Amino acid sequence: MDFLPEKIDAYVVAHSQPEPELLQQLTRETWQKVLAPRMLSGHLQGRVLSMLSKLIRPKNILEIGTYTGYSALCLAEGMQNDGALHTIDVNEELYDLQRKYFDASNYAENIIQHTGNALDIIPTLTHDFDIVFIDADKRNYPNYLELLIPKLNTGAVLLSDNVLWSGKVVEAVAADDVDTKALLEYNRLLNEHPKLETVVLPIRDGLTISRVV
Repeated sequence: MDFLPEKIDAYVVAHSQPEPELLQQLTRETWQKVLAPRMLSGHLQGRVLSMLSKLIRPKNILEIGTYTGYSALCLAEGMQNDGALHTIDVNEELYDLQRKYFDASNYAENIIQHTGNALDIIPTLTHDFDIVFIDADKRNYPNYLELLIPKLNTGAVLLSDNVLWSGKVVEAVAADDVDTKALLEYNRLLNEHPKLETVVLPIRDGLTISRVV
């Protein structure tokens, strides 16, 4: 589902910051070799993540859902020089591809990969975080939120991808559609949570920005 007309989308991309060459290479290799390449954050959303990170200047970043590493590299662009970006993915087959591009970037020493179930890994992380980006299995978004709130500094920003879920959030939900039900619950929790102020942006498949108050 396209949320913007094709010509408007092209205009927006053309008048936004260019995509770095390393990310262009990663995009090409992802489309050539990896299943479901539409899962990439892509040029526009990647530049949004980069801009937010540069504005926030985080020391510690957590990403849930690495995929091939595109969004991690975007978020790392604004990270403090002595910062750390922890990124979690359940798919061990993507580890080497991720590492290839992390090592080719300026952030090789700052990006820490974790492979496994994020619900198990998050409690083991000792840092508090300034930015968290969730782009993983939708049915666990509410569970991730419960684990993450205690690890978010005051003023920290929680970014949540795919919150519009191809428009399914405004349609009748099938009884067996676990992911859409979870996203509806998650969106409600973000909007009503006493420690968060939230805005939903209709960028690609929906990106929510939530700030810890």
